[in-house]
Amino acid sequence: MMVQRIVVAMGTLLMLTGCMVKPYVLTMQDVQTRATKDLQTVTTIQEPVSGPINLYEAIARALKYNLDAKVKAMQAQLAHQQLNVAHYSLLPQLSANAGFDGRNNFAGGVGQSLVTGRQAVEAFTSSEKNVTSGNLALSWDVLDFGLSFVRAQQAADNVMIAEEEKRRIAVRLAQDVRSAYWRAISAERVLHRVEFLNESVTKALESAQQIVDKKLQSPLTPLNYRRDLLNIQREVQRLYRELSTARTQLASMMGLPPGALYELAVPMRTGTLPIVNLDTESMEQQALLFRAELRSIDYQKRINAKEARAVFLELFPSLRLSAGGYYNSNSFLFNQNWLGYASQASYNLLSAFRTPAKLKAVDAQREVLDAQSMAMTMAILTEVHVGAVQLAQTKQEYENAKNYHDTQTAITDYTKNLWFTHSTSDLTLIRERVNDVLAEVRMDSAQSGVETAYATLLASLGQDAVPNGIGGQTVPQLAETLRTIWESLPVRVSDEEGRADNHAASLAH
Repeated sequence: MMVQRIVVAMGTLLMLTGCMVKPYVLTMQDVQTRATKDLQTVTTIQEPVSGPINLYEAIARALKYNLDAKVKAMQAQLAHQQLNVAHYSLLPQLSANAGFDGRNNFAGGVGQSLVTGRQAVEAFTSSEKNVTSGNLALSWDVLDFGLSFVRAQQAADNVMIAEEEKRRIAVRLAQDVRSAYWRAISAERVLHRVEFLNESVTKALESAQQIVDKKLQSPLTPLNYRRDLLNIQREVQRLYRELSTARTQLASMMGLPPGALYELAVPMRTGTLPIVNLDTESMEQQALLFRAELRSIDYQKRINAKEARAVFLELFPSLRLSAGGYYNSNSFLFNQNWLGYASQASYNLLSAFRTPAKLKAVDAQREVLDAQSMAMTMAILTEVHVGAVQLAQTKQEYENAKNYHDTQTAITDYTKNLWFTHSTSDLTLIRERVNDVLAEVRMDSAQSGVETAYATLLASLGQDAVPNGIGGQTVPQLAETLRTIWESLPVRVSDEEGRADNHAASLAH
C-alpha cells in the first residue's frame, strides 16, 4: 500500500512539474545574435564582383543570389522532398517490437466449477515473473495504399506547381533586372552632363541676374531667359531623379549588399532597337501556352480531379493484411517461437453520408479553378496587348527623341560656330548647350523605356529565357549561357556593340 502511495505521489509531482512551463521574453543577447547573423548573411557576396557588370551578368547574379528567387528555389526543393516522403507512404509497414514484463510475485490462478461453485483446482501459474517478448511484423492496408498513391500523384503535381512558380519568378526577375539595368545605364551616361548642366545653368542665371541688375537690357528679356533655364533644369533633374534610384534597385536584385560599390559596363550607343513581330494572334497563343500562372492552375485542376478519385476510394472498406514472426521467453509456453498472420476488414458506415458533401466541395473547387483560369486568361491577354502597344509607343517616342536630339545637336554645333566668330552671345550658347543636355537625357530615357517595354512584353508572353541547372554554374558561365539563349530568341534584342557616340564628350569640353 505504501509503495502505491509513493508511486502516485511521484506521478502527480511529475505531471505538475511538466505543466509549469512559463513564457520568457527574448534577451537582448538573443536578438543581437540573430541580427548579427542575418546581417552577415545579407552582406556576404557569394561571388565577388571582379569587373564591370554587363546586362547578362546582372541577370545571372540576380538568378543565383536574389533572395526572392532563392525562396522560390527552396520551395521547389521542399516540394521534391515532400514527394519523396509520399513515395515512402506507399510501402507496407514493417515494425519490430521488443518488450519486458516483470512483477514481484507469480500471477497465479484457480478454477471454479460452474455446477457446484467450488474450487476445482489448486492455485497454479502458467507465466514466469519476468518475461521478454519480441516480434517482427509486416502489415499492409489495401485502402491506405490506394489513397497514398493518389496523394503521391498530388504531391507530384505540387512539385510542378512549385517549378512553374520558380520559373515565373525567374522570368519576372529577368524583366526587372533588364529594366533597372538600362535605367542605371542611362543615369551613368548623363551623370557628367547633368553636372555640366547645373554649372552652366548656375552661370547663366548669374549672368542674367547681372543684366537685370545693371539694366543692360529690358528686364523682361533676361527674366524670360531665366525662366526658360529654370524650367529646363527642373525637367532634367526630374528625369535624372527617376533614373538615379535604378542603380540601388539593380544592386538589390543582384543580391549585392546595400551600399556595395560596383561598376556597370556602359554599352556604346547604337540605333538598334528590339525587333518584335507584333502578330496579335501568335502572341496570344504563346502567352496562353507558356505563362506559368495558367500552367499552375492546370496542375491545380489535376490535383482537384485526383481529390475526387480519393473520395470514391474512401467508400471502399479497409482491408488490412498482416504477417510476422513472434518470440516469448515464457518457459511455460509450449511454443516460444511462432509465425502469426491475420486479416481484418472494416468499414465506416457514416462515410456514405459524408461522401456527397465531399464531392460537392470538389465540384465547387473545380468551378473556382475554372473561374480563376478565365480571369487569368483575360488578364494575360490584356497584358499582351498592353505590352505590344507600349513597345510600339516607346519605340516611336525613342525615334522622336533621337530626331529631336539630332536636330538639337545641329543647332548647338551651328551656335557654337557663331560663338567662335563672336556672332552670338554667351547666353545663347549656354542655352543651346543646356537644351542639348536635355535632349540627350530625353533620348536616354526613351531608350530605357524601350528596353523596359521590351522586357515587359517578353514576360507577358511567358518567354522562358532562363536555363536549367542555375545552381551548378558560376556567374560568368551562367551569363554566357544567358547571352546564347537571348540571342537565339524569336525576337532580336538590341546589340550592345557598336560605334561610340562622342558628341556628348565633345560638347562637355
